Amino acid sequence: MRITGLETLLFGLDDVAGAARYLTDYGLEPARVSETGGRFEAIDGTAVVIAHQGDPRLPAPPAPGCRLRKTVMGVAEASVLDAIEAELRRDREVKRLPDGSIESVDDSGFAIGFQVSIRKPFSLAGEISNAPGGSVFRPVNHLGAIGPDAAVRPRSLSHIVYFVPDVLKAEAFYVNRLGFRCTDRFANVGPFLQPGGSLDHHSHFLIGAPPFMHGVEHFTFHFGGPTAMMTNGYRFIDKGYQAFWGPGRHILGSNWFWYFNSPFACHMEMDADMDLHDASWTPRVVDLKADNSQTFLLKFRKKWMPGPGIPENGDYA
Repeated sequence: MRITGLETLLFGLDDVAGAARYLTDYGLEPARVSETGGRFEAIDGTAVVIAHQGDPRLPAPPAPGCRLRKTVMGVAEASVLDAIEAELRRDREVKRLPDGSIESVDDSGFAIGFQVSIRKPFSLAGEISNAPGGSVFRPVNHLGAIGPDAAVRPRSLSHIVYFVPDVLKAEAFYVNRLGFRCTDRFANVGPFLQPGGSLDHHSHFLIGAPPFMHGVEHFTFHFGGPTAMMTNGYRFIDKGYQAFWGPGRHILGSNWFWYFNSPFACHMEMDADMDLHDASWTPRVVDLKADNSQTFLLKFRKKWMPGPGIPENGDYA
């Protein structure tokens, strides 16, 4: 199954206006937005779509309190869409929607959709480090820092993390029915899963959790590099949003991260520089603990500049 990755996440919310403001401040581009909801896009057209939670057109959530109503994945071509439809029809309802996409439910109760990918190709250089001894450098006189007025936008929808009551059952569905593969695993917690048409370390991470936690832990978009991600995160905090975890860098996947509280009843992350793996990669299995989750964790503080009379640590008595 050549599933290429996430295309759209659909949420049902009470405060549509607040969520729209949050997504716009995060850096997503509003498209076809009204007081009832709308679409907020990254550079490649992947998106978050929001609507009022009472909208009768929304699929049911996997559990009460979960605001995610559907996860839409892309496929490489129409024949893959047909193959997924045939596979899922063996034991569950599959709807063919007017736009040609299909909709069903996974084994954990999450509504899932599939469409021929509408990701827009784009050419935009990522961050390059001028490392002594390296072979790839920024062009001479090309600056690495991002100016205070420079636009920073998310490039692509990256991944989503589900809390599931039966992680073995959830993993079996995505691996055996949809052709995902495990790239790494936290022992006794759950797997990172990569779809067959992508090299990204993961598009899904499954965490076994009690039924009362059934839902979403976080979702995120890729940025152009750690400088873009951290610049955007700093600006986000400056607008009044609250950081939850980060900035830092993960070990499994290697992606830089910064998590924020959100109006989606879950966290929303910013990430950058995720590992790419092909079928020759051997998954790692490690215990879930801080030393295996992050190579380092930075402590955010407002800007300051040392000078005469200012202690080296920046603190005043």
